[in-house]
Amino acid sequence: MQPIVSKDSVVYFQQECYVQLNQYLTQANHSKIFILVDSNTHEYCLSYLMSKIEGDYEIEVIEIEAGEIHKTIETCTGVWNVLSELGADRKSLMINLGGGVVTDLGGFVACTFKRGINYINVPTSLLAMVDASVGGKTGVDLGNLKNQVGVISESEMVLVDTEYLTTLPANQMRSGLAEMLKHGLIKDKAYWNKLKDLSNLTLNDLGQLIYDSVVIKNEVVLVDPTEQGLRKILNYGHTLGHAVESYYLTHPERETLLHGEAIAVGMIMEAYISAELLSLSKEQLDEIKEVILATFPKITIPDEDRKEILKLLVHDKKNSNGNINFVLLTAIGDTKIDCVVEEKLLLASFDYYLN
Repeated sequence: MQPIVSKDSVVYFQQECYVQLNQYLTQANHSKIFILVDSNTHEYCLSYLMSKIEGDYEIEVIEIEAGEIHKTIETCTGVWNVLSELGADRKSLMINLGGGVVTDLGGFVACTFKRGINYINVPTSLLAMVDASVGGKTGVDLGNLKNQVGVISESEMVLVDTEYLTTLPANQMRSGLAEMLKHGLIKDKAYWNKLKDLSNLTLNDLGQLIYDSVVIKNEVVLVDPTEQGLRKILNYGHTLGHAVESYYLTHPERETLLHGEAIAVGMIMEAYISAELLSLSKEQLDEIKEVILATFPKITIPDEDRKEILKLLVHDKKNSNGNINFVLLTAIGDTKIDCVVEEKLLLASFDYYLN
């Protein structure tokens, strides 16, 4: 697979990852290397990565707790303190080995520590491979509000090796598929059609689908790296999906939702709104719902939760001038940005999803 060149970074695939990593480490002459892991990737992924690093480097491992609940400024403070205690300087390198929480938080820590040190992302979850580690978005949650604090800053390189996916449980694999389905819905109907039947998928097939997904996202990011226009389409399903995810994060009596599971809900609801407001056909709407629910079991959203979830929309990062802005579909593979939706229709989208 050919490398995918972004604005200031390059995504490498499979064993070519480690050829490029070792070449980079030889030439860069970093003072010290820090590998950020969570408790899961420390156990299941670190030894594999270490076996691929050639040469004698001073390497320190920093571990954080696993899970979205730990994607906070408090965790960042802990990592910044450890970096200081271990003698990190501006010539240090951070390698973020993990899913989206590790790559988002680790990237933010790296580009703010001493006003910025180099970092490399090694995504270990499907979600991070196709979304979180590509495009330069870094940051953390603010309470239950997703990704409210952060900067756009690209890594030196991204290393995508599907071998890490063998360590993932089924629900984490499903979580990543949501973002891949989104890429087809917003920009590439042919890619969506490839993803519609995943029953006979092999790891080799998945490798190509991941590659195609990164290509789609990269094409968008290259045109609009700072999300002034086109890049907003990558937020399809995320306006309502993030609100659902945020609400469930702080209500432990409700189901625990992974990011992709919440985005799957948001994509169905926003497809319904698209059909009501724009030109998305009923046939395509039904197809979207059917395909997504074939992979993601329907969650329960009690009536009393709906208005509380909608209150969280005011914190969405796409909002401007007091308006809550949605990305909606005019057809599978085509979108319209900055759509304003009335509350009555938002509430009706819950009914469509649940019924």
